[in-house]
Amino acid sequence: MHWQNVLGAVQVQTPSRAMDIMLNGWLLYQTLACRVWARSAFYQDSGAYGFRDQLQDGMALTFANPAMTRTHILRAASRQFIEGDVQHWWLPHSGQGVRTRISDDRVWLAYATAQYIQGTADTAILDEQLDFLEGPLLAAGEHDAFFLPMQADAPASLFEHCARGLDQCLQLTGELGMPLMGGGDWNDGMNRVGEHGKGESVWLGWLLLRTIALFAPYAEAHDSIRAARWRAHAEQLRTALQAHAWDGQWYRRATFDDGTWLGSAQNTECQIDSIAQSWAVLSNGSDPLRANMAMASLQRQLVREEDGVALLFTPPFAKTALEPGYIKGYPPGLRENGGQYSHAAMWAILAYCQLGSANQAFALFDLVNPINHGSSPEACQRYKVEPYVLAADVYAVAPHIGRGGWTWYTGAAGWMYRAGVEGILGIRREGDWLLLNPCIPSDWPSFSAQITLGDSHYQIQLNNPAQRSQGIRQAWLDEQPIDCAQGQLRLALDGKTHQLRAEL
Repeated sequence: MHWQNVLGAVQVQTPSRAMDIMLNGWLLYQTLACRVWARSAFYQDSGAYGFRDQLQDGMALTFANPAMTRTHILRAASRQFIEGDVQHWWLPHSGQGVRTRISDDRVWLAYATAQYIQGTADTAILDEQLDFLEGPLLAAGEHDAFFLPMQADAPASLFEHCARGLDQCLQLTGELGMPLMGGGDWNDGMNRVGEHGKGESVWLGWLLLRTIALFAPYAEAHDSIRAARWRAHAEQLRTALQAHAWDGQWYRRATFDDGTWLGSAQNTECQIDSIAQSWAVLSNGSDPLRANMAMASLQRQLVREEDGVALLFTPPFAKTALEPGYIKGYPPGLRENGGQYSHAAMWAILAYCQLGSANQAFALFDLVNPINHGSSPEACQRYKVEPYVLAADVYAVAPHIGRGGWTWYTGAAGWMYRAGVEGILGIRREGDWLLLNPCIPSDWPSFSAQITLGDSHYQIQLNNPAQRSQGIRQAWLDEQPIDCAQGQLRLALDGKTHQLRAEL
């Protein structure tokens, strides 16, 4: 009954049987079983919570089990130091964990909280009181420290926890006006790019822009002065990114401590990095023309259809003069070092959806779908791992091209679920409303979905006779015509059963 309730919240039938299999069960099962509960699988058995990791996983559960998302947001906030930084990971039974200089951890709490509120309308979560942690600060030159912190006798609201993370991120701004890279941003393997406190992260700039846009409206009632300061900083940051990060055909990734650019056409290695392009779109902070050019460059240089992989960046690190970090310890073309790192592929799918590039979004979803890596004996022999759960990475170097790496324990599963349900099918929840705004391939004749949220049930049939990708033209709720404002639908979760027919 539990799995029926969780997995049955959204059930879809599309022209892609492979997509249906993943969206109707496997991706949420993988997220819950491995990421949220066990925090363990064949390739990792620590049982630790990652600060940024499970916050992202929880966003995929907001639709099916918002109570679980809420519980973890509060759990994560309680692992924040009084200064604003956090335990990058911690062991729940002892509370021991690692304090680091990794920069993006400070931003994800506000981002995940804003996404949760947007989906549930539960603004009361911001008033929940939680303790901070206290412990020794990292010494100069110290990358990280593992220890058991103490609880600080200074409880504060969840809003204050989110705010301190953002405040500290704003304080750690470089000379170009972008966030400092620190001991690594999302890509922990780039832990030496900004180790001396001067390297700046383009990708983190995009994430911070989006987070401020999402969180600042909820901050008005708590601290309008802070909200105004964040918005002013966002404008300065947007200007800095446009002035410094554009490389001509795509966005650069970061600067090293000495100011040398990473992710530029001038580099011999890591010329273009996927996440700097996709988050330029997802942030809503990029010039629209540049955003489209950046995603076209991503498609051209990083999506290798013949090999069935979507690379994180290219070329991989091998002989670069400046030391990026432990990422260089991976063989070129494996894992984060220029292989497919599946998180990045999911962000690219969502970015394509935001641009309205539906055919490219689904083609990439289909390319990385593990079901399609097990469609023949030859494909299975090449892929070599389970074809029903997502792999964190896929190799991109001979003789292992197309071989799956770390399966089960990957946060990319939750992001793939969101890319399919929220991005391509356009099914989202906002409080007591169900939103439908699909971005489907133009050659799909139709798709259907069954939505069950509490006592509210919707049977949805969407037809596409004009072979379009977006924009609902007309719709009937329980056989009565309804308004399709701006090409999307907003349906009340009113505890009743409804039939919806719609046409693009």
